[in-house]
Amino acid sequence: MKSKKILAYITKVAIFSAFSTMLYFFPKFPIAIIFPSFLEIQFSNLPAILGGFTLGPLGGFLIVLIKTLIKLPLTSTACVGELGDFLIGIASVLASSLIYKHYKTKKGGIIGLVVGIITWTVVAIFVNWLILVPFYTKAFGFNAVLGMCQSIFPNMTENNFIILYLFGSVLPFNLLLSTIVSLVTFLVYKRISVLFKKDSIS
Repeated sequence: MKSKKILAYITKVAIFSAFSTMLYFFPKFPIAIIFPSFLEIQFSNLPAILGGFTLGPLGGFLIVLIKTLIKLPLTSTACVGELGDFLIGIASVLASSLIYKHYKTKKGGIIGLVVGIITWTVVAIFVNWLILVPFYTKAFGFNAVLGMCQSIFPNMTENNFIILYLFGSVLPFNLLLSTIVSLVTFLVYKRISVLFKKDSIS
């Protein structure tokens, strides 16, 4: 019985991971009118957060990890972009699912998702500041990165770049994306969870 439960759990982690990976490779699209073109919308964290709510924090962690490992051989950013996505995904999934694990009510779910949104956005700011911006400016040159941002911020200079980029682009972009993902999670979780009941081992 225990082995069957573990097998069922692994199978469901694999299903969520497959959907997450599909969405990760699904054509991404920028909102170039509002944000720099290299900030692209993608919803691969949606199955991970759903998995975290359904299968527990361990399940959510495994889904993000598997998705990242599958993507690594095809990296175009020397694994730096994947590292950034991994850290953001892990932080938001664990923050939301840990709260829901202890407060499995509608209110607990809402609180978990709100905390997940905040965690996602804050971690995204630090990931961009400390990892992604240094990498991309070194790889492509600061002027190239600055030029892509100046279409949105004409007055951006080397002196105000990091402030405008982090708080004018990264913060609102990730706040918007995480809110959409959390809203969809809230709307579909009950229906999804019916198919995955009683399989959490975390």
